[in-house]
Amino acid sequence: MVKKKTETLHIPEAPQRPGDKPDFGNWPWTPEDLNILKTDCSADDTREHASGLVRVLNNEHEALGQWNPNLKPEELIIGLEYMLRLRIFDERMMKMQRTGKLSFYMRSYGEEAIAIAQTMALENQDWLFPTYRQPGAQFVRGRDMVSMICHCIGNEEDNVKGRQMPVHYTYREGRYISVSSPVGTQFSQAIGVALASKYKQLDEVTITWIGDGASAEGDYHYALNFASIFKAPVILNVVNNQWAISTHSNFASGIQNFATRGLPYGIPSIRVDGNDFLALYSVTKWARQRASQNLGPTHIEVLTYRAGAHSSSDDPSRYRPKDSSDFWPGGDPINRLKMHLIKIGMWTEEKHLELEKKLDSEVMDAYKEAVKFGDLANGPYPSSDSIFTEVYETPPWHLLEQWDEMKRWRDE
Repeated sequence: MVKKKTETLHIPEAPQRPGDKPDFGNWPWTPEDLNILKTDCSADDTREHASGLVRVLNNEHEALGQWNPNLKPEELIIGLEYMLRLRIFDERMMKMQRTGKLSFYMRSYGEEAIAIAQTMALENQDWLFPTYRQPGAQFVRGRDMVSMICHCIGNEEDNVKGRQMPVHYTYREGRYISVSSPVGTQFSQAIGVALASKYKQLDEVTITWIGDGASAEGDYHYALNFASIFKAPVILNVVNNQWAISTHSNFASGIQNFATRGLPYGIPSIRVDGNDFLALYSVTKWARQRASQNLGPTHIEVLTYRAGAHSSSDDPSRYRPKDSSDFWPGGDPINRLKMHLIKIGMWTEEKHLELEKKLDSEVMDAYKEAVKFGDLANGPYPSSDSIFTEVYETPPWHLLEQWDEMKRWRDE
């Protein structure tokens, strides 16, 4: 009898596990490697940019290369303040969660530059389809922290009336579309809105983000196909922060390069340093120009590292080295921009400490104001009537019957 060859299923393994020494290697890419492209370039023209890495800030905190957006120092300081505000806000919200004042939270630790730099590069009329790690875009669009905390607590001033989990923000005034728990769905939705803007001949561009793990979903590929065929004015970002909860990014792509996946769809694709504020701003500004010139979508891999836990329910020390983020070659986005401003003589460590204290005080004041409208433990909570409102302009008969039944039970 001939024995059959035994084959085992290949299961990807994370590069390092708890107890290992983190090693990401040294980045070979420098800010002067890649030229800035013409906006009417083809997908094939971007092959080097998809396999390389667009950087502006070098390891000595200098801004170099053709992708340097040459922002004024005042604009950089605004960006630094937004990022620092988000980090301090996140830290305070985590403390609230740990003390039972908040049920669940997700930080953007190590990824603050992404939504903030990219939203600053857009116009106010542009649409934002975020994940739960782009709340900083709301600061750029003018949302106040009291409103954000009320949502996270789920009190009577929560603008979504308790219908969403904490940190699943929506901000109508800022064109910040509701965060969705099912991952990947926002890619297709963003393209629908982008095509609607194009049909109406409006100067509106849509930007959206998903994580590396979500790019393994079918929604990602459907979206790229639609965006390519219909030349949607959309910016498609895959935020490769290396981890989808406890699953390493090598489960989402066998080639460990997410930018190049847009090339077979005929979409110009770029990989950018996600901890480099200036590079993010520049690439996004370029992508918006393409979209506004009716040249179609841009596909971007934002290469970064999730420095903290996936959420308040996660313990990353169980599946990766505890100090792994300290070894990430991209460093920390806040520190890099701070050091650049110091390098050009527009910032100091003293100013930075003063700003930290000021922002921490603002966050605490916002929390004290938010809990006046209720907290998680004691309420008051949104009315149960909100289950039936704000969906239909005129509720259909079967919902009216259920609403009446609920009122009877509630009144009794």
